[in-house]
Amino acid sequence: MRDVGNQTTLAQLVTLWIFVVSQRCHRHQWTEPAHVFDFSTPLTSVQWRGFRSSQVASGQVLQFKLSDIGEGIMEVTVKEWYVKEGDRVSQFDSICEVQSDKASVTITSRYDGVIRKLYYDIESIAHVGSPLVDIETDRELEGAPEEDVVETPAVSHEQPLQEIKGQKTQATPAVRRLAIENNIKLSEIVGTGKDSRILKEDILNFIAKQTGAILPYEVQKTPAPAVSTTDTPSKEKKPVMAPPAIPRPIFTGKDRTEPLNGFQKVMVKTMSAALKIPHFGYCDEVDLTELVRLRSELKGLAESRGIKLSYMPFFIKGASLGLLQFPVLNASVDEGCQNITHKASHNIGLAMDTPQGLLVPNVKSVQSLSVFDIAVELNRLQALGSAGQLGTADLTGGTFTLSNIGSIGGTYAKPVILPPEVAIGALGKIQVLPRFTSRDDVEKAYIMNVSWSADHRVIDGATMCRFSNLWRSYLENPAAMVLDLK
Repeated sequence: MRDVGNQTTLAQLVTLWIFVVSQRCHRHQWTEPAHVFDFSTPLTSVQWRGFRSSQVASGQVLQFKLSDIGEGIMEVTVKEWYVKEGDRVSQFDSICEVQSDKASVTITSRYDGVIRKLYYDIESIAHVGSPLVDIETDRELEGAPEEDVVETPAVSHEQPLQEIKGQKTQATPAVRRLAIENNIKLSEIVGTGKDSRILKEDILNFIAKQTGAILPYEVQKTPAPAVSTTDTPSKEKKPVMAPPAIPRPIFTGKDRTEPLNGFQKVMVKTMSAALKIPHFGYCDEVDLTELVRLRSELKGLAESRGIKLSYMPFFIKGASLGLLQFPVLNASVDEGCQNITHKASHNIGLAMDTPQGLLVPNVKSVQSLSVFDIAVELNRLQALGSAGQLGTADLTGGTFTLSNIGSIGGTYAKPVILPPEVAIGALGKIQVLPRFTSRDDVEKAYIMNVSWSADHRVIDGATMCRFSNLWRSYLENPAAMVLDLK
């Protein structure tokens, strides 16, 4: 009887197991028969055919929609998919990259689950509010599925799903979470990782600057710990080795406000008036090879007389000879530009960099001075400018201006006219460059670029061009000056 009872108990257990399996069959996908169980007792005989089965997800399939990425953008182009159907994703994992006419945006996941469907192909047009992918979540969500909220990613801290690629906001989920916990916008941080990726130490350095704290160097250079992904059989991501961050000093300086001094106030007034003048620009290059040779011959003679001879006296004298042929450039206009006054004296100004700022003293009556006389006057003005002792007489009465910007550096400039004058020239640095001769030979040449600006209300382009050509001819052939000297 004991054997009969044991067999009866065994049959009851098998019957219970069959019932449990039948209740769970809706969660299984049945395949071909695998084996047959046969249990027989004197009281009962049970036969059950078993099946192999595969587990499926028990969660909910949700549509992940394209949210509003701001700036009135209503449609984007899908440029790249980072996932495929069947891939498992976690929150904040990159799903795809889309591009509008203004920026590229990386879309990240809102849920943990498995990708079941991709709605668009590469280069397809996706509209805001339409589904991008179907995600089967790992568990049933309580209540109705969360409705996608249209938000601007730069403002939202609770859901950093989309970030503008042009703003360098690439970061790992751990770094994003650290930024959210500290209420920090990733768009405000400059990443130091590969491809400007934001690292953990970037967040810590940003916090230190905001709070005034100084973090230990060991903390700053510690890389973010690797996140285990044993339960996510998606494609492997190679670790990126970022260079160690350099500790950045905390800047404690303060802004300082001070009133403009006298010279600066004059410059503000002059440049504000210059903005009302329509400027005409003209540029050219001058071959100074012959002038360089002549100056080298006269330099020693001038030094024996106690004067430093530069190229500037030749430039000024050549301009004065040109103004004799084109007097309209040596003129001034009234404030309403109703009258033009042709100046008899050539008071040519020289823009000078001084400790007080930009000053423009002028050499008076250049038309009656020799090159050596101009050199003497320039030496005097430069000495006074360096000492900050230029007087009103030296700074007023100019009729034409040259700016030797080349003494500092640069080749071309856009000089600004000094009202009430009507023209100004900017001289570039002298460069040694190869040039063809009339015999098609290549020789070393000393080339200088010049940039002119003229008041286009009273000076036409042809006049400015002809004056520049005449001035250039005097410098390229200095001996020609002798014929016109008085």
